[in-house]
Amino acid sequence: MRFTDKVVIVTGATKGIGEATAKAFAQEGAKVVAAGRSVDLGERVVSEIKAAGGEAIFVRCDVSQPDDVNNLVKTTVETFGTIDVAVNNAGVNHSAEFFDITPDDWDWVLSVDLKGTFLVTQAAARVMVEQGKKSGYIVNVTSVMGEQLALADQVPYCAAKGGANQFTKAAALALIPYGIRVNGVAPGPVLTELMQRVVHSKEKNDKLMERLPIGYVASTEELARVIMFMGSEDASYFVGETILVDGGRGIQAFPRALEKATGVAG
Repeated sequence: MRFTDKVVIVTGATKGIGEATAKAFAQEGAKVVAAGRSVDLGERVVSEIKAAGGEAIFVRCDVSQPDDVNNLVKTTVETFGTIDVAVNNAGVNHSAEFFDITPDDWDWVLSVDLKGTFLVTQAAARVMVEQGKKSGYIVNVTSVMGEQLALADQVPYCAAKGGANQFTKAAALALIPYGIRVNGVAPGPVLTELMQRVVHSKEKNDKLMERLPIGYVASTEELARVIMFMGSEDASYFVGETILVDGGRGIQAFPRALEKATGVAG
């Protein structure tokens, strides 16, 4: 197993991509620290990992709060002795018309999605450096909405994820002298609880598929496999890269129906 005896922190691990990622690392032999704000959901994830033969603990953590992040890292080291991989998956979103966005809305999204990514990266990397580790891996889960696309009703989210993509590059340059690889994974549509409500509506699903060349929405497990790759020795030559995992969403210029109706594709 690729991660035997490796210690992996996964933030936002109580559901969705984070839950799938925590379980995937555990299945590959990692000692997993599942972090999140919901104690009930976090303990459920850890119980399921243990029931499957894995090793894990839950630490309650709001990544926007420095004291919570410091406690997460401290607890990880006290429990398992080190940190080998940190996955910054915790994130929030806020949808609103542009003129309805409040400063509090803006601050909330950026404090979790961008500030939280910085805080966890810095704290985890500090441990890696102090322990004189020869290598460490930080994986930032961003979004295609911060890389090449945008949505008019999700301005704070797009700004935060775009910032996270640039942070990935800058942090990678700062930390590679210490042997720490910082990279990112930018998902497109993923079958989370929210997305399940979309694809269960035929009308909404049809519209989505018009813009999704691969023809289906990614499972959380598919994303977890890419995140694990970026947190493994297999990605040892990646520095500051963000991989788009979007089923071709970003390369298709127009919805298929529009291409056929107008002949715009030539």
